[in-house]
Amino acid sequence: MTNLKNGFVAGFAATVVLSVLMVIKGMMGVMPELDVAAMIATMMGASIIVGWIVHFMIGTLAWGGGFAVLYDMIPGSSAVMKGIVFGIAAWLGMMIVVMPMAGAGFFGMNFGVMAPVMTLVLHIIFGAVLGKVYAAMPATA
Repeated sequence: MTNLKNGFVAGFAATVVLSVLMVIKGMMGVMPELDVAAMIATMMGASIIVGWIVHFMIGTLAWGGGFAVLYDMIPGSSAVMKGIVFGIAAWLGMMIVVMPMAGAGFFGMNFGVMAPVMTLVLHIIFGAVLGKVYAAMPATA
C-alpha cells in the first residue's frame, strides 16, 4: 500500500540533507555557480527564498511522494538501494530537463564536467537517505 505521508517525511529529510551538503559545497567554494535554489529562482523570476521553497517542495512532494507511489516497482533489494536507484533517476531527469531549462546545458555541461559528477553524488546521497528514512517510518493504514 502506498504511504504518501511516509514518502513526504522521507523526501523532506532527504532534501534537508541534500540542502545542507549544497550549502557546505558553496561555502567551501566548490562550484558556487552550481546553486540549484538560485537556478530555480532565476527560472521563475523570483527571489532566492522562493527558489529554496520550490526546491523543498520538489524534494518533499514530487520526489518523496513519487518514491512512495513507485516503491514496489523500483528495482533494489533494500529500501536504501531502491532510494539510490530513484535518486539516480531523479538526477537523470534533472540533467536532461531542468539543467537545459536553467541555461546550464545538457547535463549541466556549461558548468564543466564536474557538474554532472557532483550532482550525481548528491542525488545518490539523497536517494540513500530517502530510502533509509522511508524504511524506518512505521507503516500506517
